[in-house]
Amino acid sequence: MAITITENAKLQINEMMKNEDEQSVNLRFGVKGGGCSGLSYALGFDYDITDEDEQIEVNGIPIAIRKEDIPIVEGTTIDFKQNMMGGGFTIDNPNAIVSCGCGSSFKTKTNAGSPEKC
Repeated sequence: MAITITENAKLQINEMMKNEDEQSVNLRFGVKGGGCSGLSYALGFDYDITDEDEQIEVNGIPIAIRKEDIPIVEGTTIDFKQNMMGGGFTIDNPNAIVSCGCGSSFKTKTNAGSPEKC
């Protein structure tokens, strides 16, 4: 399982993790159906890990990913970029063959998801 978290993303995630109650929190990364192109990224914190999850550590960040999402997000880079409008996470997924204009939804060669009207 290969995911990259840039140094900027690591700093931002660590800062956000300081607001979590427990030390056992994981960054939850994966996909869900929806969006203009069919799939959307899911990024948040999670304390509950099940047998359906793969746990990895990247750049010192504990990550939980549903096993079924691994082929879709393999090789993805998570970054954090700051600009005049604020900052936000960016996700560069080499498996995405189509993305919507805003970049928050996509589809892959093997998974079209369930597109919604935008």
